[in-house]
Amino acid sequence: MYPTVLFWWAVTLAHCTLAGNVCPKPPEVPFAKVDVNKIIYERGEEITYTCDPGYSHHSGLKKYVCPWSGKWPINTMRCIPKKCSYPGPLRNGGIDFIDLNYQSLVHFSCEPGYILNGIDTIQCMADGQWNATLPECQPVTCPLPSLPEFGVISYHKLSPGNVSVFQDKISFECLPSFALFGNETATCMANGNWSDIPTCKYVQCPHPATIENGFVNFAVRRTFSPCHSPYVLDGPRESRCEKTGSWSIKPTCKAPCKIPVSKATVLYNGRKIKVQNDLKEGILHAETLFFFCKNKEQKCGYSVPTQCIDGQLTVPACFKEIGLLQSIWKTDPAELAPCAAGVNSK
Repeated sequence: MYPTVLFWWAVTLAHCTLAGNVCPKPPEVPFAKVDVNKIIYERGEEITYTCDPGYSHHSGLKKYVCPWSGKWPINTMRCIPKKCSYPGPLRNGGIDFIDLNYQSLVHFSCEPGYILNGIDTIQCMADGQWNATLPECQPVTCPLPSLPEFGVISYHKLSPGNVSVFQDKISFECLPSFALFGNETATCMANGNWSDIPTCKYVQCPHPATIENGFVNFAVRRTFSPCHSPYVLDGPRESRCEKTGSWSIKPTCKAPCKIPVSKATVLYNGRKIKVQNDLKEGILHAETLFFFCKNKEQKCGYSVPTQCIDGQLTVPACFKEIGLLQSIWKTDPAELAPCAAGVNSK
């Protein structure tokens, strides 16, 4: 009796042991699913993990088999989100995002003076593509500017076409006898308006006065003032009728200078010449000539400049005019060897 009982006890124990060696529900893998989803799996039964839409297999095994032990092997399966390509750059605008993974959002904005054409937010989809195309930042447009009365406009456009856009410029001029008050240019601003538009006002100046030793050639809006020879014009050649109704600064005619010596060798325009032969008429206003002086200690010659200022020319104090008789025994300083640099009169 006892052997029979013992036999059936062993059979029952073995059956229970073998019946308990099944696998439970497999471990969950983030962003993945198994192809056979049950509570209990028989020994030798195979399962396969598949990544969810928007995710791709990165590492680890996809397939697992329920072993005789009834314990699933350590799961190394890993799914990571798909990435979309960088959607930029956005010209004249900016792109804001955290990452480019599946379901991520990208926001677009434009710089001042530009308007977004398209949607301002796109999303990365499960296939790794964006759900919309990249928008554009188009410049703000400005309406036709108001034309000042008695004025004309010229355009400086950044792009061809009949529409004025952000940062386009226009220049204003007034018709003759009208003066411009305000800025000469206006700019299409970020708010779609033009900057301040100037005005044209009628301005009349009196007939320009003549200048001494010269004459006035009157023209519309300007005067040209040459001088009688040998006088030299000092100041602008043109005088403009200003907004105030007055002429701009009037030039003057400056007188030439006579050389106040009878005989001398001077340096003029880079050449040694004789005053008594070549400069009988003197020199013009603002011209410079050089007188030669003698350094007695070094027995050498050096030059000293002097300039004609409106009929006045001062002979350097070191210059000594040599008379006809003195020239027999005295040497003209212009003929002496040049003094070394830094040597002056002594």
